[in-house]
Amino acid sequence: MNEAVRNLEPKAIWNKFADLNAVPRPSKKEERVIAFMKDFGNQLGLETIEDAVGNVIIRKPATPGMEDRKAIVMQSHLDMVHQKNNDTDFNFDTQGIEMFVDGDWVRAKGTTLGADNGLGVATIMAILESKEIAHPALEALFTIDEETGMTGAMGLKGGLLKGEILLNLDTEEDDEIGVGCAGGVDVTATRNYAEVTPAVKSEAYKITVKGLNGGHSGMDIIKGLGNANKMMNRLLYAANSTMQLAELQGGSLRNAIPRESVAIVVVPSEKADLFMAEINKVKAQLLDEYKLLEKGLVISAEKISEVPNKVMDRNDQNAFLNVIYGAHNGVFRMSPAIEDLVETSNNIAKVTAKDGAIKIECLTRSSVESSKYDMANTLKAVFALAGCNVTLTGSYPGWEPNMDSAILKVLDILYTKLNGEKANVAACHAGLECGILGQNYPGMDMISFGPTIKGAHSPDERASISSTQKYWEFVLEILKNIPKK
Repeated sequence: MNEAVRNLEPKAIWNKFADLNAVPRPSKKEERVIAFMKDFGNQLGLETIEDAVGNVIIRKPATPGMEDRKAIVMQSHLDMVHQKNNDTDFNFDTQGIEMFVDGDWVRAKGTTLGADNGLGVATIMAILESKEIAHPALEALFTIDEETGMTGAMGLKGGLLKGEILLNLDTEEDDEIGVGCAGGVDVTATRNYAEVTPAVKSEAYKITVKGLNGGHSGMDIIKGLGNANKMMNRLLYAANSTMQLAELQGGSLRNAIPRESVAIVVVPSEKADLFMAEINKVKAQLLDEYKLLEKGLVISAEKISEVPNKVMDRNDQNAFLNVIYGAHNGVFRMSPAIEDLVETSNNIAKVTAKDGAIKIECLTRSSVESSKYDMANTLKAVFALAGCNVTLTGSYPGWEPNMDSAILKVLDILYTKLNGEKANVAACHAGLECGILGQNYPGMDMISFGPTIKGAHSPDERASISSTQKYWEFVLEILKNIPKK
């Protein structure tokens, strides 16, 4: 399957992407891809270093005739989001991504594709390897752990990079030039609960919510897609008086809209009919409400043979279901400055309840720092009402737009020249690394762009072939038109 991808144009990108996708590269487990990238740079005879946190920097001198141009940094992140369909047998720690061509799209077989941000990485690799592409002095910056904390960008020391212009290749619409992004903070609530013995004559049920689209918790939050954790809570809340919760697991990654949730509940035998009636009532409501957005949604409640010997105490269960119901999920505020831009949002990403412990993990995003903490404190207050301990961690800043940017003017003119129409100059609700990098490199002129990628952070992730061709031509023109020193 991957051979068909290697034959796509531009081969310079797709072959490097296939090489990269053969290397397992989960966030926080980037040892293999770091070694892969260092070997790549060293084999080219280029200055290659790994910094204190694991970022890889490869330096390439300017091509003849380009020595008088400003030095540039081309930047993408090495890690990728790992998500798979529940019926896909795949080990991200040991297997390379299995890709195939579907019309104008490159997809993966039941998993995320890794085009976010693998196509950006592959682009830079192709330029580093080429002996024909004209470019100024170039620093390739490959950061780690962008998807689960941006610790690579946060750990990059000031003074290490010499470039004056940063080209971030992590935007996912080919007609967009990114000039700003949201910051974020992780909001985590924890609480212990008492476990009790269920009634003697009881039945156990497995409730499942699955088949949701999921997606990027920043870029896709405006779509109003289903959140498996909120859906599961509606089911449990409706059936609260008829059952007790034994175990719950919903969602997997803080930056992905949760696609699946599974709960094990215990129901007194005399309440079994009422329990199923409540579940089916809410199931019908959810299927109707999301019939246009979530065509693959499946909700089931199946009786299982083994009845758990411990369930959540009734008072703790009431508090737990109330707090999930009350916690905000989705868009919190739209930007008053930029039309159709989400300013602030929250994703209830992961909810677990097992063995006497509850954990609720959220990612709050905002392009306005004060609004980010307003949302975070709103959640903190709700969780505190249920007796939860709440921590705010991993905060990172947004990237404030600079509409007078010199490199923006270059890209804006080139895009119009190449495509006969204006680019969409915009800020996004995703968490790009530019804002963080700008803290230690405040004078660096930054811009973001990339090929069209749909469904990032979900197994529906796909990269447009025609868009990648368009984007590659854009990249080559940008490199030739970097301003003089």
